[in-house]
Order: sequence, then C-alpha cells, then structure tokens
Amino acid sequence: MTDTVQQVLILGLGLIGGSLAKALRQRNFCPRVVGYDRNVAELEAGVSLGVIDEAALDLPAAVTNSDIVVLAVPVKAMETVLAQITPHLKPGALITDVGSTKGNIIAAARPILAGQLHRFVPGHPIAGSEKSGVAAADGDLFRHHKVIVTPLVENSAADVQTISRMWQITGAEVLQMEIDRHDEVLAATSHLPHLLAFSLVDTLAREEDSTEIFRYAAGGFRDFTRIAASDPVMWRDIGQANRDAILKQIDRFSEGVSKLRTAVAQGDGETMTGIFTRAQSARQHFSRILSSTAYANTMTTNDVTFHVQPGGSANGTIRVPGDKSISHRSIMLGALADGITEVSGFLEGEDSLATLQAFRDMGVVIEGPYEGEVKIYGVGLNGLQQPPGPLYVGNSGTSMRLLSGLLAAQSFDTELTGDASLTKRPMARVADPLRLMGAVIETAENGRPPMKIKGGQPLKGIHYDMPMASAQVKSCLMLAGLYAEGETSVTEPAPTRDHSERMLRGFGYPVAQQGNLVTVESGHSLSAGKIDVPSDISSATFFMVAAAICPGSDITLQHVGINPTRIGVINILQLMGADLELLNEREVGGEPVADIRVRYAPLKGIHVPEDQVPLAIDEFPALFVAAACAQGQTVVSGAEELRVKESDRIQAMVDGLKILGVDIEGTADGAIINGCEAFGGGVVESHDDHRIAMAFTIASLRAREAITVNECANVATSFPVFVELAQQVGIKVTKEEK
Repeated sequence: MTDTVQQVLILGLGLIGGSLAKALRQRNFCPRVVGYDRNVAELEAGVSLGVIDEAALDLPAAVTNSDIVVLAVPVKAMETVLAQITPHLKPGALITDVGSTKGNIIAAARPILAGQLHRFVPGHPIAGSEKSGVAAADGDLFRHHKVIVTPLVENSAADVQTISRMWQITGAEVLQMEIDRHDEVLAATSHLPHLLAFSLVDTLAREEDSTEIFRYAAGGFRDFTRIAASDPVMWRDIGQANRDAILKQIDRFSEGVSKLRTAVAQGDGETMTGIFTRAQSARQHFSRILSSTAYANTMTTNDVTFHVQPGGSANGTIRVPGDKSISHRSIMLGALADGITEVSGFLEGEDSLATLQAFRDMGVVIEGPYEGEVKIYGVGLNGLQQPPGPLYVGNSGTSMRLLSGLLAAQSFDTELTGDASLTKRPMARVADPLRLMGAVIETAENGRPPMKIKGGQPLKGIHYDMPMASAQVKSCLMLAGLYAEGETSVTEPAPTRDHSERMLRGFGYPVAQQGNLVTVESGHSLSAGKIDVPSDISSATFFMVAAAICPGSDITLQHVGINPTRIGVINILQLMGADLELLNEREVGGEPVADIRVRYAPLKGIHVPEDQVPLAIDEFPALFVAAACAQGQTVVSGAEELRVKESDRIQAMVDGLKILGVDIEGTADGAIINGCEAFGGGVVESHDDHRIAMAFTIASLRAREAITVNECANVATSFPVFVELAQQVGIKVTKEEK
C-alpha cells in the first residue's frame, strides 16, 4: 500500500507525533503530512516549523482524506479519539498508534472498530525525551531506535508491512511482538524505571534537608532521575493503563531491594558483590546489544576488515593472552568448587566471557575480569540455580559442549543458544553419549543448536569409546560423570588436550588415567584454589609461524602453555626445519609452561604425522601458511575435524591460498600444499572464523601485494588484542570497523 499513500494524518503534535510527522516529510514518505491537535497554537507552530504540510482544522474531513491515521495522543485518550474518527475512515485506510501500552488500547478498539478492527495495526516507538511539544520535534528521533509493532490476528501481512515501512523510513528498526509480551517488557524496561525515578525524587524532595541533598547530588543521581522530568499526566495514564504488568515488576523490584537491604544490614559482602557484579555485567551486556558488539549479539553483524600490507617483520618479545581452554575450565570448575577460586591470566575474549556470563546467570558470584584477574565464589557441585532464560554462548563451541554435560545433571531445565555460526556446528557428538547416560536433550535439525536440556534426570555412568578425538566431548562426559551414579569412563582414539583432567586434580577431584582411558566417579567435591592461566599456544602459533616464514625475524613468546597434548604445532614446525627453542621451562598450577623463541630459517615440506594432528588441530590454519612458504610439498591428512570447526577450515584455507597464488589441493581430511617463494595479494574471506582471519594476516609477511581479509569480527573470541600485538612486532595490519 505504500505506493498509494497520499496523505498521513498525525493526531497529536507532541514530541512523538511531531517527530514522526517531521521525519515522514523529510524522507518524502507521501505527498502530504497533515497534523491535528486540540491546541491551535501547536498546530500553527507545526506549520511554521515545517513539521507538517498543513493543519487540520476540520477533523472529520482530514480523516476522510487520509490513507494512514496515526494516534499520537495520551493512552487514556485513545478510546475517545478512536470513537471520533472511526465513522469518517475512508475504505482501505489504516490506523496505527504510538502508545506505550497495548492491551488496554486494543481492548478499547475492539467494540469501536468492530468489523473494521483489521484496519488497526498497533505500534510503539521506543524513543523519546523529557522534552515535549511540537517545538521539540526531531526528524531523527527514531533513527537507530526500535519500533515494536504488535499485529492483531485480524491484520493482513500487507497492512502490517505498510505500517512497518512507514517506521523504517524514519530510520527505525521495526520488530514484532505479541501484545501481552509487549506490555510485560515495557513495564520492566520503561514504566518501572520512570516510576522509580519519580518516586525517588519525590521521596528526597520531602526530606527536611532536601535543598542540601539536591545541592550535592552527583552525576549518577542526575542521570538516574533525569526521566522524572517527563510529563506526569502521561505517566499517570500509563500507570493506570498497564497496572497489572507494572505491579508485577514493582513486586519483583521490591523483592530485590529487600535482599539488598538484608545484605547491607548483615554486612554480607558476598551477597552484595553478587548483586553488584551481576548488575554490572548485565548493564555491559545491554550496552553491547545496543552497539551490536560482543557475545551478546550475533557477532557477524559487526563488519570488521583487516588490511595487511607486505614488507612487515616479526621481531620482539611479547606475551599473548591466556589460554582459552584453561580460561573456560577455570570458570566452570571454580563455580562448582567449595570456596573462592582466584584466577590470573584469564583470557578476556568473547568465548571465555560467554562462559563467565553463563555462570553468573546461574547465580554464581564472580568478580572481574580486571586485567586478567577473576575471583569466583564457588557454590559447590549442587549450588547452581536455574538461569532466568536461555544461556547465550555466542560463538563458543567449547562453552556449549562442556556446559551441556554439566547441565544434563542439574535439577532445572536449561537451553543453550549461540550465534549464527555456532548454530551450524554439530552437537550430536555430545548429545548422543549424554542420552546414553540418561540425559533428556533436544536439538535442532541434524543435531545442531539450540540445545534444550531437561532437568531432574538421574544420570548413570557409562563407558564411551569416542568415535573421534575431541577434548570437548571427553570433558563434557567427565563433567556429567561428576554427578552420575558409578563410574564414567572415556576412551579416546588419539590423545587430546587434558586440561580438564589436570584442573580437576588441581581442585582435589580424583581422576584415573591409563593410556587413552580416563575415568571419574561421583561422590567427591572440588576445593577452591589459585589458577595461573598460561598464554595460549594457539594464539602464540600465529607469531611462531610469522617468525618462521619471515627472513630476519626473531621473536620470543613468554609464559606459553606447552601441555603435552597441545604441542603438535611445536613438533610439526621443528620437523619442517624451524629454528625454535623452548626457554625457561617450568610448571605453573599443574600446567607446563615455557618461553618460546623462534628465528627465521628456511622451511621444508613434510608429510605431517597423523599422530600430531589431534595435538595441533586448532593450529592448522597457521600451519597451512607455513607449508605454503616451505620448499617442496606438504601433505596434511587425518584432519577431517577441521571441516566442522567455526568454518570448514580446510576449504577456507584452500580457497584463500589459491587467491594468493598458492598451488594447493584440498582433500577430504586435509590438503596437499606445494610451497612457493612469495604470495600474491587479493581479497580473502575468513568466513567469520577467527583463526582463518589471523592466518591470512601473517601470510602478508611473504606477500608481494596487499591482502584484505573480510569478516574478522570473531577474532575477538580468542585474541582481542591480536591487531595491536601484530603491529607491535612489525606486521603492517590495520583494522577497519563499519
């Protein structure tokens, strides 16, 4: 219908109505935007300020000539206005509104519109300010804000689209929501804060020394109470119109304040810390949603591109961020331990933060992270609480797979969700053996996320022969085994990283290990302690390879974890002839660490030993680059696991290296790579895979031309300071964010 809209009538030229009229005029939505207001002065101002094309002095005639009528009047006046305009609507005309409540408006509209109810498409713009009147009209008020449309069953899809298009023209993002849900959400996010602000200012204003109180009020008070300057009559009407939903939220708030009061009265620091840290993380979570960043939103919405110039180097001494695998497990086991666990070196990347947030959502008090320092107030094996909603883990397959084992044993239902990339990754590999233990788990088609886990299911220990080498599957079953009756044992076809086994022992939980067989039994507990997270060898790999392929390079990576189940990259690079040595070897918190020095030396092609593949599975994107710089041919086989990572890493590397001029052929379980002297340049796709993006960044060190790497936002999942460290050692990379 948008092509046939000749006139829009705005009833009520306040801030919202005036701003909508101005936006529609500025963006040429229709030939005429007409305004009506009981205040003639506001109408005259609307015309003189260019907010409307003309003022409607005859309301029935204006309604008859309009294709869309927008009710921008107070919610309590909606019923009266609807009754006035309904007899004059022309055939096919649509009605919409801007009301902050929906249930009461629709209830009033049903008897008035009767057989014409299908013409009413309710809407609500989530925008505003404490200013009012047509003089405050702002044509950009709705830009980058949300408008909620609450369609009725009587509405046609075409009519809903027309109203949605009207709001989209203003620059708003249009969402749809059920009527009751809208009123519940707005009661919590808009109505309650406004009422609290009014109440707080009113309470303090009635104090004897109110003048002194307000004189010394700081910015926080002004920010919180700013909305108390809004129109009192409007908020009185909203308070009456959405009474039940608002009362529910006031009761929930009162319960929370009561808990805080008790904690303050009793000097209960842990409870206060829990409230404050959960609130802080929730506020940060909310900010990320608004800015479309981080794990709180689909990370592929971030448009990040790396531009890399040839001629860089790799020299210096650096420390890369903490090991992601150990960071995940430190939060999980620290939460299940008795006592307070202190973590240093924690990786503050998206994936690890997703795990941290999940446990906060399950009632665990966690301080930090502050510069890698985290303090976890453990709740014991049976102390987790039901989260308020689905646990969103962003792009983190580790979080989802390990949490599924832990959550399968809890008394409450949970749902694990992730971003668009994670929803493509296989979860049947953990869901199937968990079901053998007695878990009840639903997945989407082909075993993909989301995972819905039913609580209260008694688990029994099993012996499971893993069909593939996967530390995530092994760790998942071990976590479930902490709760299962009897013993749970896992046999892996090839050694995988053993961080879970080491950390469980570090927390005092017995783990039996014999060759490739790992066994745990229930009935024990975990005791809190201190964890020093080593630098992540997967992150260090990019700089190890950078130095190995770039003439004149000499780089030292400090405090890197060299767990025997993770050193495949070291072994493979040494087999290729890399000048690599381990310095200052030591053990920290049960994990072996060392400083790794790599100097340039010519590499030679090899057939990568298949027993090294599981020990370097995450490092192969960088190793593909090393192989492309080696003399002769390199063959990788037995690495089919690479095809089900964040992307099909085999195909992603084959496609990208071909663009750079490399002679490479992909196979079902690896690739055949023929080395070359130098790469060309070009534009390569990372497919939202952090390791692919970083691998092609270091490839620039052997390139003759510039390389552009697209879709690099997910580098933040494992290595948020990658670009800064790359620049520090001499790689000519810049990051473009849109």
